[in-house]
Amino acid sequence: MPMETLGEAMDLSWTVHIRCLFDGKQGLKHGRDCNFRRQLDLETLVCTRGRAFPLGRLTERLRCPRCGCRRVSVMFVPPRENGALSARG
Repeated sequence: MPMETLGEAMDLSWTVHIRCLFDGKQGLKHGRDCNFRRQLDLETLVCTRGRAFPLGRLTERLRCPRCGCRRVSVMFVPPRENGALSARG
């Protein structure tokens, strides 16, 4: 069953990461890349957007807090399997 909402992602303990895609180009000038990366708090996203908010629309609603660029990449990461880690050890 595919995960489609923020509420489902929170229930399954997924994490959300954001990365700014601003490459520093402004017309003919080229500045520094932003390269902002951070893990987002999924509980806060659910509180502000609602449990039924679709994951596919999250990218269009976010903005880089450092440079203000709307071109951001959002990545959802599943939780680590504790059994796999203990089997290695």
